[in-house]
Amino acid sequence: MNIERVKELVRELLIEIGEDPNREGLLKTPERVAKAYDFLSHGYRTNVDEVVNDAVFQSEANNMIICRNIEVYSMCEHHMLPFFGKCHIGYIASNRVIGLSKLARLADCFARRLQIQERLTAEIARAVMDTVDAEGVGVVMECRHLCMMMRGVEKQNSVMTTSSVLGSFHDDQATRTEFLDLLARETV
Repeated sequence: MNIERVKELVRELLIEIGEDPNREGLLKTPERVAKAYDFLSHGYRTNVDEVVNDAVFQSEANNMIICRNIEVYSMCEHHMLPFFGKCHIGYIASNRVIGLSKLARLADCFARRLQIQERLTAEIARAVMDTVDAEGVGVVMECRHLCMMMRGVEKQNSVMTTSSVLGSFHDDQATRTEFLDLLARETV
């Protein structure tokens, strides 16, 4: 990302909305916004193989593995406003497992792009499936969208839930039910 170009664009935007970019409180705003967008969009400059970084291990495990309540922060591609919430990832290993922290990093890899929640959920599921050649994968996301909360219909308590199920999570009702039941339980 060209930080200098983004700074110029933010300065122009400030003028366009009726602000004075030379005002004391706004002097460093273009640079701050450019750096923020560089961070918030780093998913475009990240690939799954680098994120996983060989943290895939042989395992005899063929049971369900779930990581719950992974915080996610993304930007709505329609209004470029944040949405945020929780991501729950479950999978059944064939003979390989992924390092726990890598599940959170995979979620960030796709969340740090302009997104819609439906696609984000599916991209995370597909990445886990492909990375460990899982028997099945389930991803559930629950997010609040500022495009719905602070503009438009202004519904402060709305939460969007999406899911993506692949392999045995899709094909086997009992597996899908077990996953959803485990997500519904109280956490530690």
